[in-house]
Amino acid sequence: MSAEPDHVVLCWLATADAAGQPNVSPKEVFLRPAPDEVLIAEIASARSLANIRENPRVCVSMIDIFRQRGEKLEGLASLIAPEEAEFAGLSARFARLTQGQYPIRHVIRVRVGQVAPIRAPGWHLFPDKTEADMRREALATYRVTDLPRK
Repeated sequence: MSAEPDHVVLCWLATADAAGQPNVSPKEVFLRPAPDEVLIAEIASARSLANIRENPRVCVSMIDIFRQRGEKLEGLASLIAPEEAEFAGLSARFARLTQGQYPIRHVIRVRVGQVAPIRAPGWHLFPDKTEADMRREALATYRVTDLPRK
């Protein structure tokens, strides 16, 4: 089962510069319009932008912390700048998500080439546990007492 975007509130974008120096940056405004594409609003990520310009190979981790599972998406990133025709429509989609509260400076498009599951160690150590068990334990661990169900 994949980390569905409506269950994932943050994703992490891993980039590396030309010398291989890594950087991981949390992203809270993103879309996954297709299994092979992730769109990320670049709000304040100068280092991610610089790294993508030098080395387009990236990794995006999407994890539902309450299900304790998600996906690792590896692929090639490209930048969509404000002067490009596609930017206006994409930034409008992001503005609807954020109610216009964040400035969208660029859109990072990731063309996903490989997808791998991410599972918390509990899934492997306790194979008899159900998703409901994992969720209940995660809610207790994070002291969440009122979480709406979708």
